[in-house]
Amino acid sequence: MNHPQHTGQTTNRREFIKNSGALMALGMAGLSMAPDTMVPDPISFAPIRIKRVDSNFEREPLTPYRFKGSAITEAWQSIAFMEADSGISKIGLGTQSVLWSDSRVFAQHSENGGNALMYAMTEHALQLINGQSFTDPVKLLDDILPEVLAYGRAITRTPDLRKTFALNALVAVDNAAWLLYAQQNGIKRFDDMIPAAYRPGLSHRHSKVASIPSFSVGTEVSKLKAAADEGYFIMKLKTGAAGTQQEMLEKDIAFMTALHKAIGHYETPYTKSGKIPYYFDANGRYEKKEALLRFLEQAKKIGAFDQIAVIEEPFAEENETFVGDMGVRIAADESAHTVEDAATRIEQGYSAIAVKAIAKTLSMTMKIAQYAYEKKVPCFCADLTVNPILVDWNKSVAARLAPFPNMDIGLQETNGHQYYKNWNQMVSYHPKAGASWTKTVKGVYPTGPEFYEQSAGILQTSDHYEKLVNRG
Repeated sequence: MNHPQHTGQTTNRREFIKNSGALMALGMAGLSMAPDTMVPDPISFAPIRIKRVDSNFEREPLTPYRFKGSAITEAWQSIAFMEADSGISKIGLGTQSVLWSDSRVFAQHSENGGNALMYAMTEHALQLINGQSFTDPVKLLDDILPEVLAYGRAITRTPDLRKTFALNALVAVDNAAWLLYAQQNGIKRFDDMIPAAYRPGLSHRHSKVASIPSFSVGTEVSKLKAAADEGYFIMKLKTGAAGTQQEMLEKDIAFMTALHKAIGHYETPYTKSGKIPYYFDANGRYEKKEALLRFLEQAKKIGAFDQIAVIEEPFAEENETFVGDMGVRIAADESAHTVEDAATRIEQGYSAIAVKAIAKTLSMTMKIAQYAYEKKVPCFCADLTVNPILVDWNKSVAARLAPFPNMDIGLQETNGHQYYKNWNQMVSYHPKAGASWTKTVKGVYPTGPEFYEQSAGILQTSDHYEKLVNRG
């Protein structure tokens, strides 16, 4: 999988990307929406030239995870390798989710076929930067995102392929760039790796982060009660059941009613009300605002309304319905691809953003988190059913976000332990496997001084994944 640097026409394309990428990225990456957050870091480092790249992936089987009217049964773990002229080399990891990032691609191909297309985009990104130089990973992402998206639209034959699909493909590349950048410049802590422009949005230091499990559509309420009995105080509850809109609504209302009856009376020390909060995710299944209002009306009738902390992505991305007048906090997730998209959603009344350093790249996540911070819109971390190492990339963000309203703790969805068949084996690949912050204790991860001092272990190398790439 190691390839020599391309020449000729490809070099011309690279020069074009290098010279015009920043301008193209304004529209694609959303920089134009938040010029005040783009202040350059006062510290200037020498360019890093990439002399060799490689990639690979590992297939991990899942217990079927049902959402968006379908289900995934496997997750590909992508590995991106970069070596600099200095001889320093690093690998970055990504977990692919074709169904989440663009359900149309998932529907039009076999599950493996969709994964192969996303992996091809990761490999394409590596070839774009092979032989090129970068100063910081944020600028690198800005430069290559438009070209990677264009390539993805071509190979998937989807002219309007969602930007999140390209960002998902770029996570491993972006992570490798950050790790290379850190080591090349003697940066030893995650906090010091964050550019000054984005530090305000990641300035908190929670001593605990909620471990939020996720339950797919149709989950038996008894399983939710069992999780609550274990100490999980907030759970991601997939709604948007299969069927017609009427059938969906009836099933969703029945689910909420049974849920509230089973655990609505449970108490928790992590909310101001002392009650368990509800976190619903419809994954864009609701076609009209009226249907969601009926769902909320039923919540009022059964006394569940005040416990709804957030409803994530009830409508499809192209639905521009204003949601700021529904009486509950509506969050944007996959529709907030970039800073620009997040700004649009905020204008449409969305009052929370689910950020995903493990799905939209750390670079893009820092920009979105900073913009939301300036607009006083709370953020929390959602999962992509990622591997244990990426859980800690996400946790590194969740622990530094401002507290979610009515709570005093960081929030992070993490569901890999529920769906990966080989989860315990995957845990052993973590360079800090067994560390205190990697274990859920009564529904939370302890993120004390050790977590911050060791940067959650994410700056260290995983021997398992290192062996899967050609280091030369």
